Amino acid sequence: MDFGVKKLKDTPFYRKALQEINYSFGNYYLFDSFIIAEINEDVLFTWENHGKRVAEDLTNLYDNDGQDYVLITHRINAYSVMPTDWIKFFKNSYKLKGYAIVSYTRAGFLNAGLEKIFLKSKVKRFKSLENAIAWAQEIANSKTLSS
Repeated sequence: MDFGVKKLKDTPFYRKALQEINYSFGNYYLFDSFIIAEINEDVLFTWENHGKRVAEDLTNLYDNDGQDYVLITHRINAYSVMPTDWIKFFKNSYKLKGYAIVSYTRAGFLNAGLEKIFLKSKVKRFKSLENAIAWAQEIANSKTLSS
């Protein structure tokens, strides 16, 4: 089943979300073992302005540093990420079991490759949310942590 470019709220996956956190810059949907982020149009996502707050909030909610979770960034909107800010994420002792980037454009797919350089987690790019969720569930259920 191909859901195409739709917000998570417009797919059957939304009903399975345990919690939704809404920020002025985007929305985060929390599931048992993965998180889906949808960042708003034209945001320049940085560690100082966005990432630190999200990491702190999710760490408190899940009561761990992220080592058991997969983050899926569902890029339905055009926005920018400071790829080097991933270094700050890891320097602050946060972790991810995996990171999935869902992009529907060629430019988005290429930008995801740049981000991948700065990540210490398993990273995979996808062209569909459904495939990213399947991968996230597979990674989350695996016994080994990312390297």
